[in-house]
Amino acid sequence: MDYKGIAEQILQDVGGSENITSYAHCATRLRLVLKDEGKVDKKAVESIDAVAGSFSAGGQFQIILGPGTVQHVHEELGKVAHIQEASMEDVKKAAAQTMNPVQRAVKLLSDVFVPLIPALVASGLMMGLYNLLAQPGLFGDDPLISNWPAIEDVAAMVIMFANAVFVFLPILIGFSAAKVFGANQYLGGAVGMIMVHPDLLNAWGQGQAALEGTIPTWSLFGWEIDRIGYQGTVLPVLAAVWFLAIVEKWLHKRMPTVVDMLFTPLLSLIATGFAAILVIGPIMRVTGDLISEFFINLLEFGGPVAGAIMGGTYSFLVITGLHHSFHAVELGLIADPAIGNNPLLPIWSMSNVAQGGGALMAYFLIRNRATKIKDIALPSAVSAFLGITEPALFGVNLRLLTPFLGALCGGAAAGAWVVATDVTMNSIGATGVPGTALVTPEKIPQYFIGMLISASVAMLATYLITKARGFAKEAEAEMTEEEIEEVALPKAKELDALD
Repeated sequence: MDYKGIAEQILQDVGGSENITSYAHCATRLRLVLKDEGKVDKKAVESIDAVAGSFSAGGQFQIILGPGTVQHVHEELGKVAHIQEASMEDVKKAAAQTMNPVQRAVKLLSDVFVPLIPALVASGLMMGLYNLLAQPGLFGDDPLISNWPAIEDVAAMVIMFANAVFVFLPILIGFSAAKVFGANQYLGGAVGMIMVHPDLLNAWGQGQAALEGTIPTWSLFGWEIDRIGYQGTVLPVLAAVWFLAIVEKWLHKRMPTVVDMLFTPLLSLIATGFAAILVIGPIMRVTGDLISEFFINLLEFGGPVAGAIMGGTYSFLVITGLHHSFHAVELGLIADPAIGNNPLLPIWSMSNVAQGGGALMAYFLIRNRATKIKDIALPSAVSAFLGITEPALFGVNLRLLTPFLGALCGGAAAGAWVVATDVTMNSIGATGVPGTALVTPEKIPQYFIGMLISASVAMLATYLITKARGFAKEAEAEMTEEEIEEVALPKAKELDALD
C-alpha cells in the first residue's frame, strides 16, 4: 500500500500543512486539529481507498483508516507535512480550545469517568457472578454439595469484591477528577477518602439511625451537621474536587516557594474537607437525588412510552457526545439504596444494537455494488452488536441516512420493551451482547428479546424507509458517491470515549 501517497492526498484534502495545528493517532483513526475545518474536502478524503470514513468530533477531524494502516499513514504524514508529531494528550488539549462550553462540559465528564469504566464493568460482572453462585441448588440436589459452606463463603467474598468499587467510588472519582480539574491527584483521592470515612454513616447505618432517631451530629458554633457519608455518590465528590483545584491553584500562586510544598496541600485539604462536609456535600447530595428521581419518575410514569422516546433519541446524543454526561446519572442510580440498579443502560444498549441492525440491512440493500460502504457495513454491524457503534454510525448509517432512521425506530421499539419488562443492569459501560453479563439475571431472557426486537425492527424500518424514499434495491445499488453524499446528514459529531 502506498502510505506516502495516502498521506499526501489527505494533506491536500484537509487544506495543507498550514491548516494543521497538531496531529496524532489512536488505534484506528488519524486525529487532526485543524485551524479551519471549512477547508476540508470531506468527499475527497472519503474517496481515498484506505479511508473508511471521517467525522468531526471533540474539536478533531478524525479519519478512519483502521489498525496498522493508521500508524503508517501517521508516520508518512509527518514527513510530507513537515510538522512535529504531538501526543494524544496534546491533541486533545488543542482540540478542547475549539469547543463550545457544552462540549467542554461533556468532555470533562467523559475524561473523569471513562478511565473508571474497567473497574465499574468488572464490579458489575462480579455482581452477576454472585447472583449465579447464590442460586439455590446450583450444584445439584445433593445436600452435601448444594449446601457446601465453602460455596456460600465464595459468594460472600465475590459480592464484597463487587461492592468495594461502589462503596469507595468517591476515592476513584476524586483521583480521576483531580487530574481533569488540574489538582494534585492524591489530594483528590484524599478528598474522596474524607467523604467515605468510617466515622460517617453509610446508607445502611443512616437508615438504622433514622429509625432510632439517633443520627450523630457535629456542633459547630451552634450549627448541627449530620455525620453522614457519601459512599457510592458521584456529584458531591466531583464538586468537592473542583473546589479543591480552585483552592490549590490559588495557593500555589501566592504561597512562597520555600513553604509551598508544606502548606498548600495542608490548607487545600482542610479548606476542601470543611467545605465538602458542611456545604458542598449536602447540596450536591440533594441535587443528585433530584436527578435520579427525575429519571426514575420519568420511567415509572412514562413507562414504555418514555423508553421508546429515550431509545429512539439516544443516537442523537451519541452524535453530539452528550451521552457521556449520563455516566454520572447512572452511577447515582446504582449508588442510591432506594434504587440500586441501572435502568437506563438497557435502553442505551437497545439503541446501539439498532445501529447494527441498520448497518446490516444496508449491507444487503447495496449487495449488487462493491463500495467501501458495503465493505465496512457487515463488520460494523457486528461491532455494533458487540457495543461499539462508531463504525456503523459514522461509516455507514449517517452516510446513507436511511439505516440511521431505521435504527432510530429499532431503538424506540426495543427501548419500550426493556422498560415494559423492567430490565435493569448492575453497572455502566458494556452494551449489546457483552452487556448481557451486567443484566439482572432473571431479566436476561427479556434482554435478549429486546436485542432481537431492536435489530429486527431497525432492519425492517431501514428497508421500508428506503422503499418509501423511492430507492429500489437495484437503483440504490447503483448510487454514485455524489448521490450518497446528497442523502447524508451534513455533519456528525461525537466525543470519543474509546481512546
